[in-house]
Amino acid sequence: MKKVYVCFATDIIHGGHIKVIKQAAQLGSVMIGLLSDEAMIDYKRMPMLSFEERRQIVESIKGVDSVVLQEELSYAKNLRTYYPDIVVHGNDWVTGIQRPIREEVIEVLKEYGGELVEIPYSSDKNYKILEESIARLAIPDIRRGRLRQMMNLKKPLSILEAHSGITGLIAEKTIVMQNGKTYQFDGMWVSSLCDSTAKGKPDIELVDMSSRIKTIDDIMEVTTKPIILDGDTGGLIEHFVYTVRTLERMGVSAVIIEDKTGLKKNSLFGTDVEQTQDSIEHFSSKISAGKKAQRTKEFMIIARIESLILEKGMDDALLRADSYVKAGADGIMIHSRKKDPAEIFEFTKKFREKDKHTPLVVVPTSFNTVTEEEFGRRGINIVIYANQLTRSGFPAMQKTAQAILENHRAKEADDMCMPIKEILTLIPEEIV
Repeated sequence: MKKVYVCFATDIIHGGHIKVIKQAAQLGSVMIGLLSDEAMIDYKRMPMLSFEERRQIVESIKGVDSVVLQEELSYAKNLRTYYPDIVVHGNDWVTGIQRPIREEVIEVLKEYGGELVEIPYSSDKNYKILEESIARLAIPDIRRGRLRQMMNLKKPLSILEAHSGITGLIAEKTIVMQNGKTYQFDGMWVSSLCDSTAKGKPDIELVDMSSRIKTIDDIMEVTTKPIILDGDTGGLIEHFVYTVRTLERMGVSAVIIEDKTGLKKNSLFGTDVEQTQDSIEHFSSKISAGKKAQRTKEFMIIARIESLILEKGMDDALLRADSYVKAGADGIMIHSRKKDPAEIFEFTKKFREKDKHTPLVVVPTSFNTVTEEEFGRRGINIVIYANQLTRSGFPAMQKTAQAILENHRAKEADDMCMPIKEILTLIPEEIV
């Protein structure tokens, strides 16, 4: 019998998948290449079932003879390992994000005389179960815990700032393909700086938590990915415990609070402005109070250490990290305003020598030449791109406004504008 290869990228099996298997079985012995959990995260979403659970389900389907791991969206490695005579796929990949994958499959099959068989993609409305399962990811109790789950499957996670519903959709839907792999953001960062800037107000905790929560709600209404909130200092301990419960109830995955006191000043000013670091004892008490206030195990409180920003030294940063973890912090964010990442790498190395498990977070606004791959190798779990959408958006809007004023019409600004139809494709017609 001929060997027939089919890739599955789902944990929701419906009639469309059964139809593909039946047609493949008519051509020979069916081998299913099942995407790994990490490949699923990068390609579509966090799988609701683990690879092993998905493997057992697919193996039990009539017509399936074997199931193998496909580590990435690219078929190339598995095709050159198993040399199937035929690859079967729906014709939906002729265009769109999977088109390069299709072209690669055709080239690899040519190497040994394999054949590609494409079958009509089913648009049966009864198969909307997948869309419904994706919509379930927006439910607070499901969304909240996904950050922890994803950290167990992938390192580092890539998080992009969002400060509105539309920027949330950009973070949710942007996807690129490189070298047979797909890449997308794993979650969203709701920044105090960007939220304040979008409202035309200074970043001094002037925008109160009620307003911040409204921004989160706007983003949550149209997205499904995990959200991390920039909680500034967390405020008074008595207030912070209520904030924790509110965020937890909404489905936010984590809050990051910084160990400073007094009127907030942006960390990237460093010692150029007066900034006061909180005592280890007081900040640890705030962490402990927040953890005690939690009603679930999934929500995370991450401690942001300002010692390097304020030039207090590496020993102070490491002492605080150890103390905050002992106080209950679920993760440590280490911050620096230097373009050279050396002190970040030094902190990470020394921290990991004593603590191999507590998640580490970085915000590479200044040291932006470091790749995610290198951060991952050095033990970083989460990389947050904290303000890039805001910083890129405002210059573009200013340039457009200037062009209209200079030319007394809008024609010259059109080349700088996205067509309305493209914008509308980002916005769901139905509630997520």
